[in-house]
Amino acid sequence: MGLDVTGLGAVADLATTAINKIWPDKSEQEKQQIAAAVMVVQGQLDINKAEASNPSVFVSGWRPFIGWCCGAACVWNWLGLPVAKFVMAVSGHPITMSPADLSEMLPILMGMLGLGGLRTVEKINRVAAK
Repeated sequence: MGLDVTGLGAVADLATTAINKIWPDKSEQEKQQIAAAVMVVQGQLDINKAEASNPSVFVSGWRPFIGWCCGAACVWNWLGLPVAKFVMAVSGHPITMSPADLSEMLPILMGMLGLGGLRTVEKINRVAAK
């Protein structure tokens, strides 16, 4: 009467699978999350590269256009408007003009500059608030 080793192996595999489902290995989950995040970033980099190499200005030029628009708005808000107000006041024709509301533009600019990726790094390193 021998011990059926194959049956024990199957039972052990079943027990291991059940345990992993109930109490998953954190390091394996973290590896999968990091791998998924890397795949997403790599996919976006591939898309960016394809867009940038396109000969059509409507495909490859939209990022520079948005960047230049955001940059021009920042220059106007922080340099142009104060200088224009000063010049108009000195010339005897003061103007009252409010600066542009940058609350919608700055997130776009920060995203284009890559600062939005810092949030992903925080999440991967588990230092971000949940």
